[in-house]
Amino acid sequence: MTTQTGIAPVAPKRPTTLTAHGDDRIDEWYWLREKESAEVIAHLEAENAFTEQMTGHTSALQETLFEEIRSHVVETDLSVSTRRGDWWYYSRTVEGKPYSVACRLAADGDDRTPPTLDADTAVEGEQVLLDSNAEAEGHDYFALGVFAVSPDSQLLAWASDVNGSEVYTLRFRDLSTGVDLPDVVEGVYYGSAWASDNATFFYTRPDSAMRPHQLWRHTLGTPASDDVLVYEETDESFFLGVQRSKDGEMLLLGLGSKVTNEFHFLRADDPTGEWTVVEPRRQGVEYDVDHQGGRFLIVTNDGGAENFKLVEASVESPGAEGWTEVLPYDADVRLLGIDVSRDHVAIQERAEGLTRIRLLELASGGVHTIVQPEQAYTLGLSGTPDYDSPLIRYTYTSMVTPASVFDYDVSSREALLRKRQPVPEYDADLYVTSRTWAPAADGVLVPVTTVSRKDRADGPGPCLLYGYGSYEASMDPSFSGGRLSLLDRGFVFAIAHIRGGGEMGRQWYEQGKMLAKNNTFTDFVAAAEHLVAEGWTAPRQIVAQGGSAGGLLMGAVANLRPDLFAGIVAQVPFVDALTTILDPSLPLTVLEWEEWGNPVESREIYDCMKGYAPFDNVREQAYPRILATAGLNDPRVSYWEPAKWVQRLRERTTGDEQILLKTEMGAGHGGPSGRYDAWREQAFTLAFALDCVGLA
Repeated sequence: MTTQTGIAPVAPKRPTTLTAHGDDRIDEWYWLREKESAEVIAHLEAENAFTEQMTGHTSALQETLFEEIRSHVVETDLSVSTRRGDWWYYSRTVEGKPYSVACRLAADGDDRTPPTLDADTAVEGEQVLLDSNAEAEGHDYFALGVFAVSPDSQLLAWASDVNGSEVYTLRFRDLSTGVDLPDVVEGVYYGSAWASDNATFFYTRPDSAMRPHQLWRHTLGTPASDDVLVYEETDESFFLGVQRSKDGEMLLLGLGSKVTNEFHFLRADDPTGEWTVVEPRRQGVEYDVDHQGGRFLIVTNDGGAENFKLVEASVESPGAEGWTEVLPYDADVRLLGIDVSRDHVAIQERAEGLTRIRLLELASGGVHTIVQPEQAYTLGLSGTPDYDSPLIRYTYTSMVTPASVFDYDVSSREALLRKRQPVPEYDADLYVTSRTWAPAADGVLVPVTTVSRKDRADGPGPCLLYGYGSYEASMDPSFSGGRLSLLDRGFVFAIAHIRGGGEMGRQWYEQGKMLAKNNTFTDFVAAAEHLVAEGWTAPRQIVAQGGSAGGLLMGAVANLRPDLFAGIVAQVPFVDALTTILDPSLPLTVLEWEEWGNPVESREIYDCMKGYAPFDNVREQAYPRILATAGLNDPRVSYWEPAKWVQRLRERTTGDEQILLKTEMGAGHGGPSGRYDAWREQAFTLAFALDCVGLA
């Protein structure tokens, strides 16, 4: 294990007093938020240089790990084709190229069996829609935010971001020629929909706080300056989005805060018409909408259905007073969403900590569940766009089973495996996955999923423990080829399914937010202690990892129980949570008040957040090795949060372990965009983890 050596960069202290509710907090590095300052950029670059110096001894290991990750990937590959209209759509990757290529192939009649294609062989009749490698030339970063083929299949709307800011430039491509039209729209966000006329396109724009708040209408062949503002959401706690219904008949404008929704609809063949509200927003009432056969299907928690229920409504009278129950509320089953087709409804649910799919057949009214082969797995509807298909598509994976794509024949109840992602140099029989339950501080049992080699040595060994625990996001078990490098070196990899996530239903989420947020952190500690008690690992042999809100988790547990961990990887960590949530001018802050509480108005929330916010609670104690990462252009967690946190950690730690910061100077929240750069970043992180437990 390598201790901290060398001279770490020191950012000058320029104390700023932050006052709320008569309480003063001192932030010595508040000035680091001055992104345009040459001094700030120079400091971040110095941190990168220091991190490179301190990890230089693992450079050979990093290269080995990169090659191992690469060895488990079929670099020239094809996705499973998806039928949409008269075409099969798929993407291909090519060895040596960082991005995928979007393609399509003409379909044969009504055949729903994907064509058999060879990734290494030229496909006769293949049409390339968008080669991201070509579009990314000259840029260090490239990401797509919009990719939408018109209803007549002749045009492609696509939008790209070249710096990680998540603000996109929208263009339109004539697919018969492969040439982009003159139409260019700047400042676009996620969410889009074509009208049925193939000439009208709806898109969204974000405000200065990166909240999508406007819906715009563009008509092909007209300048962007003539685009029409259709709707503007003035409530700063609401996101705005737009989509086309599965059957193509409706355009759906969705407005949502963390706990409240409102939808408006417009017939897709009447793009300049008036939008109609489904059900006006009511605080605490969530609902989601799709359209099927002249009716709306609505997933909602209305009427106290905490885990949600399914209702239907007519287009003529869509409001809640006319909602009719289709699937009743079940307190033990969390209804996550639906995928509609002409003859059935696929229902995504969560029960006993696992996902499942049930099928509702319209002709018979019967409901049945798709049975799965493993005890711990992840199952998800993949949203087959073909409304007329008798099949539904879903994805399946577990800690030992690579990502698999199935088409399920609803009438015969046969699951057709279309593809299991090939993983070279992998033998599933060498590995084993299990689920255990950790007793939390208040006695609640927290699920923990593990994976390791079957021949792992007896007795405690190294462990990587991953967690998130916010926004009702579920960290379900899935396969990772990159993870094999740890497992093959004796690690057990574990996911702590802590409160604040959604693994055990809506109540699980509610018990880990706002004033109950501390449950998230103590659950993670309990998971670590349980793995020690079960003999999997030992204190100072555990490396903890989490990102974004999971990075807040990392900061909190570093303060709570630094003695448990050999190292902590905090990726784009939300560690200055109180200062950020107190500042409504920062991106997404107002929206976050329904997740964390509003410390501006509530002294109780303020005190709660001050009690766990990692930056505010760094104290004089010996901290484990810490690697924090950031993105200079990150619109979600600002780079200065980990930059300040690292400074305070170094100042107050009584130990001599390395505390490092690595900032992507040309990327955002998701880190590097190309797959090879992403693999190198993963190799860097794996090498850090191995070094923490003396295996570098």
